[in-house]
Amino acid sequence: MFKLSRDLGIDLGTANVLVYTEGKGIVLREPSVVAIDKNSGKVLQVGAAARNMLGRTPGNVVAVRPLRNGVISDYEMTEKMLSHFMKKIIGYSPVKPRVVVCVPSGVTEVEERAVISATMEAGARRVYLIEEPFAAALGAQMDLTAPNGRMVVDIGGGTTDIAVLSVNDIATSSSIKVAGDTFDETIIAYMRRRHGLLIGANTAEEVKVTIGCVVERPEEN
Repeated sequence: MFKLSRDLGIDLGTANVLVYTEGKGIVLREPSVVAIDKNSGKVLQVGAAARNMLGRTPGNVVAVRPLRNGVISDYEMTEKMLSHFMKKIIGYSPVKPRVVVCVPSGVTEVEERAVISATMEAGARRVYLIEEPFAAALGAQMDLTAPNGRMVVDIGGGTTDIAVLSVNDIATSSSIKVAGDTFDETIIAYMRRRHGLLIGANTAEEVKVTIGCVVERPEEN
């Protein structure tokens, strides 16, 4: 059956935005960065292209992150970023998509309304919110129907969400503002202090992704 619009799932993260469509999986993975001309306010680049401008731009070009600690800190830039990503995926469809957006566990009602409003302004027909640990559990194909508890630790860029899930619901949850960005800053500080080497945020993230591991790895000979 032909569908006029594609429903979307969006992980609106501090560091990256991921977009999922049914039948195709993750179709977009871009940094949550917008580059603007601060004199005119015009958006120059969004996503990976904007991130590449960090630390390499002339004085009139500023690369900003519109999300902090998992929530919207710059409403206008978030709306423009989402609009750019949605158009990139669905083009100019006559029917707007329904969108599910992930939010941190500790999000307030005001922050929830900001996410819904920004996503609607970006081109959504309807917006539904889902807490990040619950979405992570669904993605990991956990059995959430049983009465026993399942713990999920979702480490994002700005927040780490911890939740215990049971009987298709979140029994208890907490969100802390120590996550991937903090790891990057610690790596940068370590390299400067221990080796006298100054690296940027992008390099620190590459180091984290390449060698970071939850369990101890065997030593290479």
